[in-house]
Amino acid sequence: MRKALNYFLLSPALLISLLIVFIPGLLTIIVSFTDWNGVSTTPEFIGLQNFNELFVDSIFWQALFNNVKWTLIFITIPIVIGLLTAMLLLKRKRTKSVYQLIFLFPYILAPTTNAILWLNIIFNPVSGVVGYLQEAGIPIDSPLSSMNTALYAVAAVDVWHYWGFLTVVFLAALRQTPLDQIEAAHLEGCNGWQLFRYVYFPTIKPTFNILFIMIIIFSFLTFDYVYLLTGGGPSHATEMLSTYAYTFAFSAFQVGKAAAIALFMSFFGLLASCFYIWMSRNELKN
Repeated sequence: MRKALNYFLLSPALLISLLIVFIPGLLTIIVSFTDWNGVSTTPEFIGLQNFNELFVDSIFWQALFNNVKWTLIFITIPIVIGLLTAMLLLKRKRTKSVYQLIFLFPYILAPTTNAILWLNIIFNPVSGVVGYLQEAGIPIDSPLSSMNTALYAVAAVDVWHYWGFLTVVFLAALRQTPLDQIEAAHLEGCNGWQLFRYVYFPTIKPTFNILFIMIIIFSFLTFDYVYLLTGGGPSHATEMLSTYAYTFAFSAFQVGKAAAIALFMSFFGLLASCFYIWMSRNELKN
């Protein structure tokens, strides 16, 4: 009876997963082997043609390389800023909540709002910071207009939006460190780095690991800020797998090829998930 009740309680979550995750995922796999415009009722099966065309598509490899660079940026810069800021806030008692609210504010704003703010206040060559620097005689162009800097400019906006969230999460994890361990470390004469390395970090390591993996997964799914700020340009300098799939699906009406790109995105997410499971098993063994 209890076993049946457990299955009954789990059934809504299983049903939602089946309808929203498993079935659409299975359809995406099937569509990736077809030539379908998203409108006709009879997709044409073409086997591996979509994948073969992607393998010789220079823009696809550029998008994949951009995704890798984006991932490297986000597993370093925002994590370092978030950890450093969380450690600094840990010693504050009265103003800690105020700082958390301020740092979290960009994260709760809609991506469209953040993109408009940066486009008009920072990157605008007429009325923004870039424009004022040009009027001051500094030879500078909007970083979004250059193929060499556009990707890093878009990443800077997303880092600004995201690091505050990491700070709040890391701070919550750091506060779970037992006080007796901290006091013992101080008595032993540990400096700041040793205190973080041997006392705080082991406590937040599970949180750090899951955030690390989630950042990798979301880096290969990134879409909003790239699409809003550059649309993948200039000359595909900021093209991502997600924006390229979007172009195929809704501009070129090649849904089959877009589904094939989506499978590549899912593949990297699957690799990251497997890596997390492997790390979790090793921690349990230790």
